[in-house]
Amino acid sequence: MQLADKVQTSDDVVAREVAGEVVLLDLASGTYFGLNPVGGRIWQAFGSQGCTLAHVVELLQSEFEVSREQAEADVLSLAGDLVENGLLKVV
Repeated sequence: MQLADKVQTSDDVVAREVAGEVVLLDLASGTYFGLNPVGGRIWQAFGSQGCTLAHVVELLQSEFEVSREQAEADVLSLAGDLVENGLLKVV
């Protein structure tokens, strides 16, 4: 994946906040996934309308005290995992 890639959440995923974490349910497979608060914020930033990974990195940097390199690594890693599991799609 690259920072210029535009991604959006899958239509088959329902997200809910539970006790400070975001829980994702993949309706297609019936599988649950849990995200810590930072992962949950990244998930919200992806959104159903789509945005670039670079935009999410910038958002993360503006909301958290994190280096550009760390924000990029976190966003690319989570996006890759979510795409691999069918929860996020590259558009």
